[in-house]
Amino acid sequence: MADTKPKTSPKAIKFLFGGLAGMGATVFVQPLDLVKNRMQLSGQGSKAREYKTSFHALVSILKNEGVGGIYTGLSAGLLRQATYTTTRLGIYTILFEKMTGADGRPPNFLLKALIGMTAGATGAFVGTPAEVALIRMTADGRLPPDQRRGYTNVFNALARITREEGVATLWRGCIPTMARAVVVNAAQLASYSQSKQALLDSGYFGDDILCHFCASMISGLVTTAASMPVDIVKTRIQNMRMIDGKPEYKNGLDVLVRVVGKEGFFSLWKGFTPYYARLGPHTVLTFIFLEQMNRLYKTYVLDR
Repeated sequence: MADTKPKTSPKAIKFLFGGLAGMGATVFVQPLDLVKNRMQLSGQGSKAREYKTSFHALVSILKNEGVGGIYTGLSAGLLRQATYTTTRLGIYTILFEKMTGADGRPPNFLLKALIGMTAGATGAFVGTPAEVALIRMTADGRLPPDQRRGYTNVFNALARITREEGVATLWRGCIPTMARAVVVNAAQLASYSQSKQALLDSGYFGDDILCHFCASMISGLVTTAASMPVDIVKTRIQNMRMIDGKPEYKNGLDVLVRVVGKEGFFSLWKGFTPYYARLGPHTVLTFIFLEQMNRLYKTYVLDR
């Protein structure tokens, strides 16, 4: 009897499409990433804040740096997706298959969460060099011309960081970067399932796309609130300079203490609006691109 098992894409193609889908989504949300990074660096130390709100930041960037200015660091954003998303998907798929029972039963919720956090942290480690380049490239425009690093693209940034500051600098801030990935994965998983259940229990929602969308937005809100303090630590550490041969910040705790002490407790959530606004569209666009690539691959490769 002929084997009727449907053809599926090879693993390598799945990882490739995952990375490409993330990169496609990044093209649309890069301006929000730029605004978020600028907001997190605004008012650093005891200086007055350059930007009052995220909208003010966006208008200032457009006025001072032009339309091209809001896409500063796009090459680094694309490389981050290529390295982080592909690694995360690869590790997640491998671990998921290893933890699936012999009878085909998938891992339980707790195990899925653990796999997600492990994959996120590993992906974040691999993606840290691109993250460092992204933070520095998006921060450059707020500095006086004589203080700018002037990286021309992500590869120029990586080469110069290695040459001028050493290879280890490419992984500066990798601990908070990995911590953020763990927090994001844990918060997203837990808050989405809880939000969805609460909406269904309210009696106003059925298990449909509207319920999934509302649960996603609530989950995004919780995830943003939980991960932003870790994210500002990451941003400040990756952008810091050496002052008289000493780094600006000793460690992540030093960043937290100084931000709260000099800029106020709620400064830990600076850039909340663009961070939250980026999260939803990036996820939705990633899945749209992924579905389209899978459909085209099935039509032109698998079904031929």
